[in-house]
Amino acid sequence: MRLEDIQKALQSAQLDGWLFYDFHNRDPIAYRVLGLDYGKFTSRRWFYFIPARGEPVKLAHKVEPGKLDSLPGTKRLYLSWRELHQNLAEILKGTRRLAMQISPLAAIPYVSTVDAGTAELVRGFGVELCSSAELVQAFEAVIDEAGYRSHREAGEKIHRIKDQAFARIGEALKKGQKLTEVELQRFILRRFKEEGLTCMGENPIVGINDHPADPHFEPTEQNSRPFARGDKVLIDLWAKLERPGAIFYDITWCGFIGKSPPARYQQIFRLACQARRAAVALVRERFRDKKSCCGWEVDDACRKVIQDGGFGEFFIHRTGHSIGEAVHGNGVNIDNLETRDERRLVPGVCFSIEPGIYLPGEMAVRTEIDVFITAAGEVEVTGPEQEELILIEA
Repeated sequence: MRLEDIQKALQSAQLDGWLFYDFHNRDPIAYRVLGLDYGKFTSRRWFYFIPARGEPVKLAHKVEPGKLDSLPGTKRLYLSWRELHQNLAEILKGTRRLAMQISPLAAIPYVSTVDAGTAELVRGFGVELCSSAELVQAFEAVIDEAGYRSHREAGEKIHRIKDQAFARIGEALKKGQKLTEVELQRFILRRFKEEGLTCMGENPIVGINDHPADPHFEPTEQNSRPFARGDKVLIDLWAKLERPGAIFYDITWCGFIGKSPPARYQQIFRLACQARRAAVALVRERFRDKKSCCGWEVDDACRKVIQDGGFGEFFIHRTGHSIGEAVHGNGVNIDNLETRDERRLVPGVCFSIEPGIYLPGEMAVRTEIDVFITAAGEVEVTGPEQEELILIEA
């Protein structure tokens, strides 16, 4: 835990402190930020208060008195719920604005882990509760140089595997071999293992024609179809290097088996590409001009292109998500649809931009890239961007 950095961030945000709380391992964020062992069973409530200035305070139950011993600060113990309330009142005395893992109106549910009763208890001490969302991003989602190198290295491998997967379709058809969606998924997974990559059990998406109109389509033995001439193909694959601290890489590319994709398919693909470029352009413009840029604003810029193109109702998910050691990280999401993410894009964050158009029972496209903000505020797309459909010769 970087106590000095946390206290500087609290002072900058004009907060009097950050109160961490857990019961039965309900808040993984607290464990990651504080460097605690999340796998260790927690049967009693604990609190850890980091003031903007001064020494932190640990509050643990007498049944688990050593729960927070790895953290700096003075230690208090309680037995009864009355002692718990009394200790909290004393610890928070003089505190006015306090960060906790909450989100007003559940706007950012990813950080909303504190239960309503505990929030009510803390407010009862005369404290104004504020969301810790920006703090969580700063201390969990900001990637260092080593993490970014691992992201780029994974990207080089994943793009190679993506190219091989599309080529595998053509090879099978030319040889008259039957190849199904789930078999191609297994090919990708085998290549992940050979390249030292892991997707942590969340398998890639391989879908043809109307299947990817379900954005999270999962190919199985029962629902898989064989590839054939005239098929529209979507492959979404994500993985990271199989080593501690590695950062995920996540992309989606589309193709067509044949030489002449249907006009409607080309139309929606090009519209999605235009929307993707609009999102990146806004982020670059804001950072160039040294202006704030929030996740919801980028979503709006991307979504407007598809709405203006007449397919707004078919763009049925957020524009992008945070990327970290988990493929869906805990930083700012590019979202003003499912949530309104008011967190700012800051140097060190990595996120996807992935507009899609999903026509039920017909076809779908998605074009996904990863974006990283460097320490100098430069906006980097980490890897190739698809501009034309991959044409698979059969």
